[in-house]
Amino acid sequence: MNAVLKEANPHAELFERQLAKSRELSLTTAAQRADKIRRLLKAILDARPAILEAGFKELRLAPTDIDAQLLMIKTEAEFICRNLAQWMAPQRVQGSLMTLGKVSTVRHEPKGTVLHVSTWNAPIAEAFIPAFGAIAAGCTFTLKPSELAPHSAQVLADIVGQVFGDDEFAVIQGAAEAASALLALPFNHIFYIGGHAVGRIVLRAAAEHFATVTLEMGGKNPVIVDASADPAEAGRKIAWGRVANAGQVCLAPDYALVHESIVGAFTGELAKSMQAMYNADGKGFRHSPELPRIVNRKHFDRIKALLDDALAKGAKLEFGGETDADDLYVSPTILSAVTEDMRIMRDEIFGPIICVIPYARREDAIETVRRRPKPLGSYIFAKDREAIDWFLARTTSGSTVVNHNLIQSGTNPHLPFGGVNASGQGRLGGRFTFLECSNPRAVVEDRYPAGDPNIMFPPYSDKYKKMVGQMLGKEIKLPDAAINAINGMIRLTSVFSKR
Repeated sequence: MNAVLKEANPHAELFERQLAKSRELSLTTAAQRADKIRRLLKAILDARPAILEAGFKELRLAPTDIDAQLLMIKTEAEFICRNLAQWMAPQRVQGSLMTLGKVSTVRHEPKGTVLHVSTWNAPIAEAFIPAFGAIAAGCTFTLKPSELAPHSAQVLADIVGQVFGDDEFAVIQGAAEAASALLALPFNHIFYIGGHAVGRIVLRAAAEHFATVTLEMGGKNPVIVDASADPAEAGRKIAWGRVANAGQVCLAPDYALVHESIVGAFTGELAKSMQAMYNADGKGFRHSPELPRIVNRKHFDRIKALLDDALAKGAKLEFGGETDADDLYVSPTILSAVTEDMRIMRDEIFGPIICVIPYARREDAIETVRRRPKPLGSYIFAKDREAIDWFLARTTSGSTVVNHNLIQSGTNPHLPFGGVNASGQGRLGGRFTFLECSNPRAVVEDRYPAGDPNIMFPPYSDKYKKMVGQMLGKEIKLPDAAINAINGMIRLTSVFSKR
């Protein structure tokens, strides 16, 4: 490490110790790594009361919403532990005509030192899902949790401190200065979950050290509601997806493109479902135990400014619209008659407000989506199979759910989770997190002599020149089964020749 950087950076000494530890961890077995994950999981679940308290203080989250995070964590940890030995084993791959007599494998070796700059809207899950993958891969891990969730950050530090020394897993609390100091260090891999502004900073910092990066960012996630959709079903599910966590979810639907033939019915069902879920007793949305608050005054003011700008420019308030700065409260809200010049159609809302936009032709809906950067998630509601396939073929996103929303992350560890271009890069979840923290190392072993082993060395013989020329001049159609059979014969010949 640069001596000046080492002297000036408050976390340089910790990084050096983690770098040394990473060499030791690279030699650990699957059983040893799984044991660490199990011990960490137990500490997390034992800390449930403290996690519940922190979530309520920060976002006024209901216990069930936090338990859903814990269930996601538990499922992830158990899945990794069951499969890690298989992931770590050298993976033998198909041979080729050019590797006759050789054995080709892929070995996943740890990248080494991993940094995670996390965010605040689901601080426990967002901290530990990448951590499990890094531990599974045999890496050290440094977590910088968001200062906007300080209670959760302290709980994270307490949990990790029970299981690991900081040379293996460290939690660094602090604001932007702490993140900047960590990003200046030559970590091998960086995870970042958050917004575009910091995402650009992370990418620039990573470039200085050629670190690989996993970015998970949000965006304006579209919902397309086809004419064949059931308005009641779509309204109910989208109401939940938009208002969950007070809309502070990177995958939450941001705007709904609804076919004009059902837009009225859909909007009515959307409002009806918001009422049924969060104001069933009629006492008002602000009294619902399941409706969280906005994380802080800065974010409240941003959401309120988006709403005010839209209304001032002619948007129609179909439902909700209540706000209270002192309580950081924004009610479930539906807007219609929105236009492209409104900030709410340019910026990610990250609050419990959804814009409903009618469309006449499928092409109109697609054009609206394409005017925006590629989203983290997208949603299609339709009963017509042809319509579903039509929209899938003409849209792109990190993930897509058909006839539901918000269920593609943390529910199936076999699925990759992440964005595309502006919404992110790399993938999280199950083996995908393990792979993000691993270097897939190609290994070729020259075990059995195949023909003349010196034929490829200069000076090139006429026979070798002719052979290469023939291979260039026609398609090589030798099936894998034939290559495997030839390799088997080479192996047997080699064995018998040694006797």
